[in-house]
Amino acid sequence: MSGGSRPMSTEMEPILNPTTGCSPTSADAGTVAGTDAGAGSPDANPTIEVRLAPDFFDRSIRADVGRGLTSTPKELPPKWFYDDRGSELFDRITRLPEYYPTRREWEILRREAGHIADFGAEIFIELGSGTSEKTRTLLDAMVGSGLRTYVPFDVSEGMLSRQARSLVDEYPDLRVHAMVADFEHHMGTWPSGGRHLVAFLGGTIGNLDPGERKEFLAELVSHMAPGDGLLLGTDLIKDPGRLVAAYDDAEGVTASFNLNVLRVINRELHADFDPDRFAHRAHWNTAEHRIEMYLDSLVDQRVTVRDLGLEVEFAAGEAMLTEISTKFDRAELSEELSRAGLRLEHFWTDDAGDFALSLSVMT
Repeated sequence: MSGGSRPMSTEMEPILNPTTGCSPTSADAGTVAGTDAGAGSPDANPTIEVRLAPDFFDRSIRADVGRGLTSTPKELPPKWFYDDRGSELFDRITRLPEYYPTRREWEILRREAGHIADFGAEIFIELGSGTSEKTRTLLDAMVGSGLRTYVPFDVSEGMLSRQARSLVDEYPDLRVHAMVADFEHHMGTWPSGGRHLVAFLGGTIGNLDPGERKEFLAELVSHMAPGDGLLLGTDLIKDPGRLVAAYDDAEGVTASFNLNVLRVINRELHADFDPDRFAHRAHWNTAEHRIEMYLDSLVDQRVTVRDLGLEVEFAAGEAMLTEISTKFDRAELSEELSRAGLRLEHFWTDDAGDFALSLSVMT
């Protein structure tokens, strides 16, 4: 889970909803269309660019689940948490007293929006933009500081289309170029010209392991010009008790959220997981500075995934990894960014020091 954006294509905040309204069905990959009376013209505002093939979600879930259930140890990527029910559960999680990241990041955004606007971005790209709810805090400040184009970048065509229309109404002088795309495959296909600021909020980068973070940053930087910036949200290292509680709340909402991935697989791939035979567990990995979420098999059992032709054995007590959420400190983050060619210029935290928003510039 991330604090307001979802795992890539991405922690809701990108909301990945593989089964309801997220799959582009009205356009082929690479289609660019306007949504107003000038649809199809270069001046149409907003523009909705669809980079995902119509079978993107079907191919993705088949590949992810097939690979994850046959690996040792077993694992499932967190993006498949988010059908309608998963998104509703995550919304509840963000309001729980134990789960601080969403509130803390918003606190920083409200306080530092003016400083972020001073960066002078002409094109603002938000990876995993989701509902763009937090973004409005930044747009209010940035539109008056030279921002010309906002590029919400997510996998949900329906959601992006609705948000793009709403944003054009709210910011009539702002170009909105929405991209229905997966940043694992379509990084750098966004509009060019002018100074870019790329935002990756919600702590979603923590869902990547060190190798994946290195690849992500290297790919991102390869599409940036000197002087372009990265606005990055990261959760910070803190008391392990607080961290575990944030991912294993007293009401059991996070447990239901974690178990929901089994229901998604049952529905989409005609599997027969019994969620009552698995238990949610959150673990703090001290060496890796990360929370790990698992589903532990409560009994010896066999699961069939009919659409993949798979029969999978689980031993009692066997753990299946469903998410990691890495936590950072300033020195560690600065070093990772520096290795990628980014210089950390600003590092803002909330008043409690729980969460950080950083602004880095390509050197």
